[in-house]
Amino acid sequence: MRLELGKIKISDLAFGPQTKVEAGTLYVNQAELEALILEDPALKSCTVHLAKPGEKTRIVPVKDVVEPRCKVSGPGGPFPGFISKVNPVGSGRTHVLSGAAVVTTGKIVGFQEGIIDMSGPGADYTPFSKTYNVVLDIEPVEGIEQYAHERAVRLAGLKTAVYLGEAGKDIKPDEIEVYELDPFTEAAAKHPNLPKVAYLMMLLSQGLLHDTFVYGVDTKKLLPTIIHPNELFDGAIVSGNCVSACDKNTTYHHLNNPVVKELYRRHGQDICFLGVVISNENVTLEDKERSSGYATKLIQMLGADAAVISEEGFGNPDADLIMNCERLEASGIKTVLLTDEYAGRDGASQSLADISPQADAVVSAGNANELIQLPPMETVIGNLAVTDVIAGGFEGSKAADGSLTVELQAIMGATNELGFGYVRGINY
Repeated sequence: MRLELGKIKISDLAFGPQTKVEAGTLYVNQAELEALILEDPALKSCTVHLAKPGEKTRIVPVKDVVEPRCKVSGPGGPFPGFISKVNPVGSGRTHVLSGAAVVTTGKIVGFQEGIIDMSGPGADYTPFSKTYNVVLDIEPVEGIEQYAHERAVRLAGLKTAVYLGEAGKDIKPDEIEVYELDPFTEAAAKHPNLPKVAYLMMLLSQGLLHDTFVYGVDTKKLLPTIIHPNELFDGAIVSGNCVSACDKNTTYHHLNNPVVKELYRRHGQDICFLGVVISNENVTLEDKERSSGYATKLIQMLGADAAVISEEGFGNPDADLIMNCERLEASGIKTVLLTDEYAGRDGASQSLADISPQADAVVSAGNANELIQLPPMETVIGNLAVTDVIAGGFEGSKAADGSLTVELQAIMGATNELGFGYVRGINY
């Protein structure tokens, strides 16, 4: 399967009479976009804002981040199961507005939503301070049920990403990235002397606004399955969760999964990349054992010598992470774990809710409990009052001058467990 990602680099953002890309600037017709979003009867209002790197702007509470893109050729369409029909994606050509992002905010859905600062110390911890953000400040209709609220906001972000992405359909890309991977049997035959590596990607699927979707299907309804890595880059996986902001895999993260990119980069050099197995993170022991056993079986069937395992979330999912590690190690498959830590504000507490001697190769994305001081901003998009209740905040987080004291947990992507961030933990 071969996928071409045509990267159209966005270096500025402005409102204009027509939504288009011109000389690196993404122009947005504000009225047209707001009207598109308000076609959904679940939404009462939507105001589109622009937020650019370096501005004294704070966005809170952030729900999801999506990268604009459109399908140029090949089967399927953007975000299958939501915006497009459920034809398989991952081949052909997709154009990407690289450097741009859609950010959804507004009335809080669940307490595990986050903060993006476009400048100041908080900006150093989130990748979304570096993107040119089209921000949707959304208000639902009165009395809406919580899950319907989350769904409406999720769809608004995806619709906007496609609406903006279409502006790049006929633009010549600045760069074309090519991702092509043979079937795993052929890949192994081509590289018989290289260690065969699979990627086990754990997806949050606990219910109660902790959900992820694959081709529009709630992941908790699925058994672990093999997915082609290109399908991630082409929009097959969508975030629908309100897990803590620091280690949430937004839809943007799925579209730009750095683990897959690194495995592709090293394929044929020092490893043989076989493919991706996605697994869910459920809440009962029976479900965890079912998923862990099934995921291990699939990775064995691929013929892997080693597996990279990435987690999403913390606490309860730590049990899934360690169970996957132990089962794979017991089957003779070496593992490397990607996680973050909740080690207390002083870093002295146990980092994970579960541990094992077999987890002897672990990459940490940092301690989410560390405190940070965020100065006041000139512009706030959303509602600053929620910082006292979002995960990582606490009563008294917001000072009278608009400055904040929060844990890194509250910052979008600060300790992302795909390694898509700027923090790391080091053992001394």
